[in-house]
Amino acid sequence: MAANPLGEERSPAKGRGITPARAAAVAGLAVLVAVLLIVLLSGNGSHRYSLLFQNAAQLVPDNQVLIGGHPVGSVESIGLTGDNLAEVKVSVEQQLHEGTTATIRATSLSGVANHYVSISPGPNSNPALPDGATLGLASTTTEVDLDQFLNTFPSPVRRALSQFIRGNAAIYSGVGPQANRTYQYLAPGLDRARALAARLTSDERLLERFLVSSSRLSTAVSERGAELSSAVANARTAFGAIASQNTALDQTLRLLPPVMRQGNTTFVNLRAALGDLEPLVETAKPATRELAPFLSELRPVISSAVPVFKNLRLSVNRPGPANDTAELLAALPAVEQRASKAFPHAQEAIAAFQPNLDFIRPYTPDIFNGFGKIGLIGGYYDANGHYARVSLADLNLFRYDSGSGKLEPIPPSRQYEAFGESAGVKRRCPGAATQAAPDGSNPFTEPPFKGTVKASECNPADVPPGP
Repeated sequence: MAANPLGEERSPAKGRGITPARAAAVAGLAVLVAVLLIVLLSGNGSHRYSLLFQNAAQLVPDNQVLIGGHPVGSVESIGLTGDNLAEVKVSVEQQLHEGTTATIRATSLSGVANHYVSISPGPNSNPALPDGATLGLASTTTEVDLDQFLNTFPSPVRRALSQFIRGNAAIYSGVGPQANRTYQYLAPGLDRARALAARLTSDERLLERFLVSSSRLSTAVSERGAELSSAVANARTAFGAIASQNTALDQTLRLLPPVMRQGNTTFVNLRAALGDLEPLVETAKPATRELAPFLSELRPVISSAVPVFKNLRLSVNRPGPANDTAELLAALPAVEQRASKAFPHAQEAIAAFQPNLDFIRPYTPDIFNGFGKIGLIGGYYDANGHYARVSLADLNLFRYDSGSGKLEPIPPSRQYEAFGESAGVKRRCPGAATQAAPDGSNPFTEPPFKGTVKASECNPADVPPGP
């Protein structure tokens, strides 16, 4: 025992002795070291299992093993069994139970060795699987690679699919944001389409009638393919003509809003006029019953009038100089100026010719009858010659001298003595070129016929002999 400066003795355990607190701390430290040694020596508390797959599906060692999306282990090795199956040995942090299944999945399509093993543990109420246990093909699912799926298609289909993908890449190039916004409405659109389909199929009888009517419509349209083709061609021509008038169309569209506003006002006023028009419609209904036959008969008239209107258009405006109505109207002022000078003289000539016309008018039947029969009477002849012949003696140009037996010329001053007042009336009445009719219709003179030659101006008895 050592002595202190005061001469007192001190026990060795006193001052640095073992207290209960120190003993508890030392025991806890020992337990911690033991746990660390157990963890380190037992392989971090992992459990090893063998998984059999049809193929490794591009797994590589150290790929992750996930349960519920959380990493719980990794792939230790990949081998080949005697029956050519892929044996994947994995280590996981928790013990598995019977009913566990495993699937090889890919993180994305953009990589090669980015696969992992997804494990769906069996219920904890089932017996636990011992370390080293093997899950057969009944409990595993091998991933189907995209290349493997595409290789099931024939070469033309793969080529077409490649072209389809490239075409979509060209379509969406530079418009990705717009496409993404479009896809936001895709799900609602599909939902509404589903609702529409459900609505259409809710009344099957009505849908059947619609399909049958649509089929009949398609049949009728197909039977008139030529007319439809002609209509499409004419529409294309019409739209081409409209497109060639962009400036006029633009001006029309600019003027359309005020026209529509004015039309709105007109339609409002028209609403009141319709009430007043209703009695007229009721009154016109009986007349419209005959309208359909009339329109049926009018249709060929309209068809025949098409060339007429075409020719009328040409008469109004024809290419070339001085050959249409427009140019005629342009020349009318000059014609009017000349006619204003010529018409007074023509009026005087007509007034002077009127007595001659009044004299000739009653003889119109005789004149035309003479023209029509001259060939008939001129064809017959006898010993004296043709029945109708010209004799210069009848013109009173010569006279016969019985003493000398010769024709002597009559002086001009005396040639008309035979037709003067001393000779009496020499001309025939109108209609006296043939025998008088029993009803007294010829010759016709005044009276009893008004506006003809007076009886004093002709000889009604001078008619051809015979009945």
